[in-house]
Amino acid sequence: MPIPPSRTELIDHLLRTRIAGHVATPRENNLDHYRRLAQGDRQYWLGVELGDRWTDEQDVLAVMAERCGVSDDLEHRVGQDTIDPELTVAALERAATLLRKAAEDGKRVLFATGHPGGLLDVHRTTAAALRAAGCEIVSIPGGLRADDGSVYQVADVAVYERGATLWHTHSPHPMAAILDGLRLQGRPQPDLVVADHGWAGCAAQRGIDAVGFADSNDPALFLAEAEGVLQVAVPLDDHVVDPRFYEPMTAYLLGAAGLL
Repeated sequence: MPIPPSRTELIDHLLRTRIAGHVATPRENNLDHYRRLAQGDRQYWLGVELGDRWTDEQDVLAVMAERCGVSDDLEHRVGQDTIDPELTVAALERAATLLRKAAEDGKRVLFATGHPGGLLDVHRTTAAALRAAGCEIVSIPGGLRADDGSVYQVADVAVYERGATLWHTHSPHPMAAILDGLRLQGRPQPDLVVADHGWAGCAAQRGIDAVGFADSNDPALFLAEAEGVLQVAVPLDDHVVDPRFYEPMTAYLLGAAGLL
């Protein structure tokens, strides 16, 4: 784990590696996802129950401009879009407050990722730091199934496996399988979930405090944060070319939480 960078150093790093700033996700993909969410396509709700509160694509765009940093220009339909690194760092700092509190109180924390190719080490390293600080890292029940695949843990992080391969998934069903499995075993629900996409959305919708990492084309978690359902949505490109690029970000998060 590198030494935590300063705030300015982290912002420079986020821009240089395109975790934020001019990200790879194109504008047309962002707008397509905002429109599909507004049209009620539950695949884009990420486990959050949005009802009929976000049926205007422009309202979704306004929240994404405010909380993620995409362009608020309604005429900008194709090409480059952005994530504001200042918003990324501010969200990391809010997440750090939750992690610090979890460590102080010895809370039960569950980690999960639908982006094992990008974010697995972010979650694994954070889980290890919280375990060392006295938290219980939730061990999920064995034999869980969801979406025709298996749900299990790798290095304390719940993942979705299918065909002997860890899959990228935004589905909320794997998290639902975990939470239902814990209940069936008579075990308590997590106090805090640190995850991404549908894994975070499902937990938050069930009333569990949750931190969710989300890309600029995944508006549901930012809407959930705006409504107070999700505690923190961290805007970032969730699969850059080298997962090691996330290491300074993780160090900053853990340093701000007092876990290094």
